[in-house]
Amino acid sequence: MRFLIVYLLFSFFFSSCKKDVGAVNHGNYPEDIGRIINTSCSVSGCHDSKSFQAASDYDLSTWETMFKGSKSGSPVIPFNSKFSAFCYYINTYPELGLQNTPVMPLNKKALSFDEVKSVKEWIDKGAPDLDGKIKWADNPNRKKLYAVNQGCDVVTVFDSETQLPIRYIEVGTKAGVIEAPHQLRVSPDGNYWYVIFINNNVMQKYRCSDDAFVANIPLTPMAAGSGTVDAGDWNTFLITKDSKKAYCVSWTPLGKVCCVDLENHTLLNFITLPDNPHAIAISSDESKIYVGAQTGNFINEIDAGLSNINQLSLNGSPPNGASSLDPHDMILSPNGIELVITCQKTNEVRIFNTQTSSVTAVINVGKWPQEIVYSSSTDQYFVTCMYDDSTPGSMGVISRINRVGNAVTNLTCGFLPHGLAVDEKKKLLYVLSRNVQTNGPAPHHSSLCAGRNGFVNFINLNTFTVLSKKYEMSVDPYFISARP
Repeated sequence: MRFLIVYLLFSFFFSSCKKDVGAVNHGNYPEDIGRIINTSCSVSGCHDSKSFQAASDYDLSTWETMFKGSKSGSPVIPFNSKFSAFCYYINTYPELGLQNTPVMPLNKKALSFDEVKSVKEWIDKGAPDLDGKIKWADNPNRKKLYAVNQGCDVVTVFDSETQLPIRYIEVGTKAGVIEAPHQLRVSPDGNYWYVIFINNNVMQKYRCSDDAFVANIPLTPMAAGSGTVDAGDWNTFLITKDSKKAYCVSWTPLGKVCCVDLENHTLLNFITLPDNPHAIAISSDESKIYVGAQTGNFINEIDAGLSNINQLSLNGSPPNGASSLDPHDMILSPNGIELVITCQKTNEVRIFNTQTSSVTAVINVGKWPQEIVYSSSTDQYFVTCMYDDSTPGSMGVISRINRVGNAVTNLTCGFLPHGLAVDEKKKLLYVLSRNVQTNGPAPHHSSLCAGRNGFVNFINLNTFTVLSKKYEMSVDPYFISARP
């Protein structure tokens, strides 16, 4: 009996070893996916380790190199084959989604229906490696940035370390309707991100740790017998320092401002505000909020309870709704006293002292100033000037303003730049280009939604120079926010 047991153990050991010797590791991909990629994609002259630099700089020789991205960004987005450009180029079957040319593999037999379907299903499950590991899912505290694509109802998630797009999160509540996510902000505590829509009356809440949906928060009250009040055009909002409340603005001729409870997901207050309210900021003690009249010459000073409203002129003339300055965006300065306001009609940034209720500086910037952000590491403001055509063949500049002295430097960047975000750790400025005009740069690939893909550029904060890399996004990237 003892001999028999020893014999069986040795037989099992040697048979197992013999089986392992014959196993093939296809670049740490799951076996079925690795076989497809290693025989059709990661081959000599294409996307293998020796040829990839001439193939859009995309190396598919291993699972790890696949996620280093290509010249245009991240062809594979875990959990979302619909936004993975890799699938477009291998697909020749309309029923399996988008198709792009040139068809891959080049000058060879196209992948079969089952092969394309297998790749898409693998990506939709997270595109795991041979051991089940999913890229970028290992760290709930990962430093990320979030950008809305208002032409496609998705949020693009960027990894701060690599600057690559790593997730596409589909947002909204209306199936088959473009709700146009317009602005997104990460809460000061870094735990959640929130998004509002032009074509919806809700704010949506997501966790930053895994980007999972948490709740819908109503932005309008219920109207007796007719459902919710139809405000729409929710454009801007801010979150209080304790991450517990948000103030949101509806950009309509007879606009709305509301306050919501972010913890209990309820509407707290709701008021009407004329003259297309848009930009919003809050005082350092959070007792007052300031809302711009985008078609006018003034801002509104409102108490935190949304009851008392005081109109404050930005040009010395009586407050009125006639298009003159047209303030678009504003932020509170580091000293907690001044509002820094972009005025798109006059190509200016105006500094408004909230203690004296007066403009203390008028700064000329590029054409059609839009978003403004502040970098604490450089003590400078950065403004996107979307329609500046001062450089032939381009459309848009970034105006850098020194906070001390107000000196301005302009830098050509992107095409129709709008959204801005500062990554202080990496000393980078993210610049989103809407690229919605047909004379802009041709997209690298087609999109799931109607319209032209936009892109993101990166500016070195220390040198104020544009980096060579540029990554493609979905349709109309508009606003971006960094996780603290």
